[in-house]
Amino acid sequence: MSDTGYGDFEFERRFWVRDLPVDLLDEAPATIVQSYYLANEGYALRVRVQTPGAPALDPALTPLEALEEYEDRFDFCAVTVKGPMNSGTRYEAERELDVAVGIQLVRRGGQRIAKSRHSVWLGDDGWVVDVFAGGNAPLVVAEVERGGPVTDLVVPSFCVTEVTDDPRFANDALARAPYGTWGDAYVAELERTGPRFLSGLGRTRRADED
Repeated sequence: MSDTGYGDFEFERRFWVRDLPVDLLDEAPATIVQSYYLANEGYALRVRVQTPGAPALDPALTPLEALEEYEDRFDFCAVTVKGPMNSGTRYEAERELDVAVGIQLVRRGGQRIAKSRHSVWLGDDGWVVDVFAGGNAPLVVAEVERGGPVTDLVVPSFCVTEVTDDPRFANDALARAPYGTWGDAYVAELERTGPRFLSGLGRTRRADED
């Protein structure tokens, strides 16, 4: 639970990445495999297992193959409940579980995703960059999270467009409909419509603006 006065509410903004600078990648990113036991209209129940750092995932690995590959490295597990996203704000309550139990829960049920999570500090914000594997490759999503509303944000130049409120990019949606099945259509859509960024959250500017 957050100690910022907002309780279990999380504040984040997420962006679709086309060309991620190699120098931002961790040599040993966190490896995450998670399973969604419920995902309906923005409400989700998730079990996640995670390593403290490991070689980056082979993007060809399925989530179950990644679970087997990294089973001995996982040192954290949690069950999380989420509410619908609303302009970067979402109810999210997380409780830790025994790792061995969590591995079996992920293995035995739900709809799964696997990703490598890189952490980087840019300007005044800490960012995480998720590089997805399996059916969601080659998707890359960058995310910034704060203890309150994410306003007046400087967006790194490698972030092409904002997907915070695009339900297709929620992890629970990606578990059901992997990016690999619709990514080409999304790129064509983006070329037609151009990038977009949330309004009403103070000034959002690109890091490469003068």
